[in-house]
Amino acid sequence: MSDTTVGPVPSDEAAAPPSEPAPPTPVVETEAEGGIEGGTEAEAGPAELPARPGGPRRPGRRLLRAAGVTVAAALVGVVIGVGIVELGYHGSTPKTEAAAAGPAAAPTPTAAPTAPAFGAKSNGNHFGSLRDLLIPVPAGFVLGPDYDNYGNDAELTAEQLTAEIDEGLKDLPADKRAKMREFWTGLHVKGTGVRTFKTSASDLVVSIKLRQFNQDEVQKENEYTAFFGGDSGIFRNGPEIPGHPEAHCYLMPVEPGAPIDYLECSAAEGDLLVIMDVEGVALLPKDKIVSLFTAQLDRLARPGASA
Repeated sequence: MSDTTVGPVPSDEAAAPPSEPAPPTPVVETEAEGGIEGGTEAEAGPAELPARPGGPRRPGRRLLRAAGVTVAAALVGVVIGVGIVELGYHGSTPKTEAAAAGPAAAPTPTAAPTAPAFGAKSNGNHFGSLRDLLIPVPAGFVLGPDYDNYGNDAELTAEQLTAEIDEGLKDLPADKRAKMREFWTGLHVKGTGVRTFKTSASDLVVSIKLRQFNQDEVQKENEYTAFFGGDSGIFRNGPEIPGHPEAHCYLMPVEPGAPIDYLECSAAEGDLLVIMDVEGVALLPKDKIVSLFTAQLDRLARPGASA
């Protein structure tokens, strides 16, 4: 607000008899007020995911079965696997005398922050779409081949996975089928998310899977995978993932001098079992593999997943 005081202003003297002096000139004061218009805020929305091309299925699962994995673990493993712009800065709208006479404009209320669409709670459980929790296709990659019959960018619900389990168990004796069904129910499976990508030269193919189920069972399966990957002596040791001691990477057994190599990484992050399969021309690029798996685990880290 600005105050302007106008001082004494001389006025013309009216004709008067010489015997009477002219009256004193009055002092006039005027006051003007101006307002500051508020600003608005705009926020950017999340980017959309790319479309899905098709491709071949990844080999190599029979190697784990050959290592002594039970029928129950194999069934469960296969099926689960799958800025602010500020307007009117300091009153950008020119003030006028007419506007100055009115009251100052009320500030525009700020909208409440929007809740995230996906993330991790403090207790380790994740919320939102599993496809959102997966890392986007990294720079230098495009969507890759289909993973089994799940496609290359998909999310399967608990109902879909349960239907596949029932189909896989239908030929078992009734008592064994009932035990497997009970085991599956105890996992409290919520779903599976899968995304694959490959380099433009197709010399490296990566698939990442998020399996969401009971936290205790997630931890057990990760420990089980770590045992076969390291302590069993069947597989070759893979790279470590800095900052994520729960992560384990190992290389599949191949013939000496084989042109193609295979690697798998596994980690437990709350209610998510994270598995990354890599297939590529030997020797596999260690730094790139570590960077990809680190990015995925960091995205899922508590207390919230990051975009």
